[in-house]
Amino acid sequence: MRKASVRNHVLFVVAILFEASAFAQVIGPPSTPGRGMNLYTMWFIQGKVKTLQGDPVPNARVTVMAVDASAGPKSLMTDLQGEFRTEYSLNLESAKQLTLDLKVTKKGYLRAHALITFEEAGKTWVIPITLREAAENPQLLAQADLISGLAPRLSKLNASDGLSAEGGKDYARGVTEFIEKGSPDRAVPFFNKVIRQDASCLPCRTMVGLAELGSGDWDGAYRNLAEVFNKMMADRSLGRPEPFVALGVMESWEGKPRDAASYFLEALKYAPQDTLALQELGRSQLQVRNWGGADEYLGKALAAGAKPEIRLLRIEALLGEDQFQAADQEMARYLEGRDLKKMPLEARTLWVKIDNRKKIEADYGKGKSKGDQALDYLLRPPLDAKGLEPVADQAQLDPILSAVGKTVAESFVNFPNTSSLEQIHQEKLQGKQKSATTLDQKFRYLCFTPTQDWGPGFNEYRTDLSGRQTTPEGLADGFMLTSGFASAALVFHPLYQSQAEFRYVGRQNVNGRVAYLVAYAQRPAKAQFTGSFKSGDTTVTTFYQGLAWIDSETYQIIRLRSDLLRPVQSLNLQRETTEIAYGEVHFKDHPAAFWVPQQVTVSVDWNGKHLRNEHRYSEFKLFHVDATDKVGAPKEVERPSN
Repeated sequence: MRKASVRNHVLFVVAILFEASAFAQVIGPPSTPGRGMNLYTMWFIQGKVKTLQGDPVPNARVTVMAVDASAGPKSLMTDLQGEFRTEYSLNLESAKQLTLDLKVTKKGYLRAHALITFEEAGKTWVIPITLREAAENPQLLAQADLISGLAPRLSKLNASDGLSAEGGKDYARGVTEFIEKGSPDRAVPFFNKVIRQDASCLPCRTMVGLAELGSGDWDGAYRNLAEVFNKMMADRSLGRPEPFVALGVMESWEGKPRDAASYFLEALKYAPQDTLALQELGRSQLQVRNWGGADEYLGKALAAGAKPEIRLLRIEALLGEDQFQAADQEMARYLEGRDLKKMPLEARTLWVKIDNRKKIEADYGKGKSKGDQALDYLLRPPLDAKGLEPVADQAQLDPILSAVGKTVAESFVNFPNTSSLEQIHQEKLQGKQKSATTLDQKFRYLCFTPTQDWGPGFNEYRTDLSGRQTTPEGLADGFMLTSGFASAALVFHPLYQSQAEFRYVGRQNVNGRVAYLVAYAQRPAKAQFTGSFKSGDTTVTTFYQGLAWIDSETYQIIRLRSDLLRPVQSLNLQRETTEIAYGEVHFKDHPAAFWVPQQVTVSVDWNGKHLRNEHRYSEFKLFHVDATDKVGAPKEVERPSN
């Protein structure tokens, strides 16, 4: 049972209950005519409901029951700030403390449940309640797996763990309710009774945290596990891995894989072969794209007896390391001759990735295409040489890449959510680039930068002019759909520069600005930032080479041109040229200026057809979003079916 007392925690832990207002005494009416007056205590209850990300949850239903009191349950609703308030007036002689049973529900979220005891008269507290989304992230450890992986380890404790004989009886009852009957709500009071009596039993408090987590009390679980963590860090002889693993997984659920890894590493100091700690450390490294570290720890977890499903995580790590042959071998171990069609979606998706990497190796693994017509931006960039000042050596390349990488990284971090008017002019061409058929459309183009711990990205949406989400028309009539230009500069982001080759070509004037001209070509074996070409039901990964004009003073990319690294023969895609002109925009409520694509032209020679799309962006405005979304897909060009 959570007690209303404020504690200080170290490292990642914060106090979870805060003093709100003073306790009040009131004189009530006499209980019986002719007798003395009754003294009452007034308990002021305040609470705030939030998500794991700290956002307030309005319109959540809060049911409050005062345990061991004659008052019935109260049903409340949170306001726009996620807050609720109520009060209790209890007889001072019988109300030495107040215990509340809180349940919070809202559609789309797991039920939150907490038992809270106010023991110190004269104060009330703001109670934080955390609501978690009902749908668990399939990429993370499920709560049921965390509890089943840790709770049985703590089911049999004794005096050496700090558990007394008397406390052992209640602990056994709690274990029966929690593990055998699957009722954490009924188990929590037994475990709370134990830790009140045997405060030094840290494994007991760890079990309380797990039971509270299962009951829906995120904040109580975190508080108890944090207290165990602090005591174990203060006295290493008390340490064991379970509380560190539990805290690490909770950090991962909050979207903090780096913090989670710190806890898993602590757990491994006490139990180097702990399967759960190894696999979750490996999982955390997947989230931050540390492929080598993920491969190492997931391999150790499998050697220590991890479930076969962990092989799927290791396959992902191996693909990230571009070891697709090793990934293929690991997939064979996972399947063990079983029918791929009957495997989980995750397994089938990874198999497709492996097969795709095999095709890439077949297409790109034999060196560059031969012939005079092959594009080679690194050696023979196709450009207008007017005013170009070529360079004799590459001494300036690294400083330029470092500076433009910093500028690109900062732009993705600071870029606000924007809305603009997008005008698309689609063409089907004949002969010498003569337009045969055209289609013009207008949209509101929404672009925002959801944050991921591992790196940057953009999400983009199109709406009609009335605000309804939509997509461009024309695919059925032989036009093409193009998108994803806001992320084109990512090839120069520090996270992705190692996945391409670069050459400093020279200096050139662009619209009155002196620009550094840098050529690049992606490395198919390493590139994670790729495009895709879709025709009908067939989608292939595409890689690019290109040129960037970089302002010599601000290191902003002011112009970008890209082409296919090599024609895609399997779909008869001979050319895909994208030219982006960037422009500077200012927002009334934002002090910084931003460089955004203002005109984009995409030209394609595919299957004997010549197609061209021109995008123009204007009327840039700021907007706000309430949802947290994943990074949008890389540039995709969709073609009509044959």
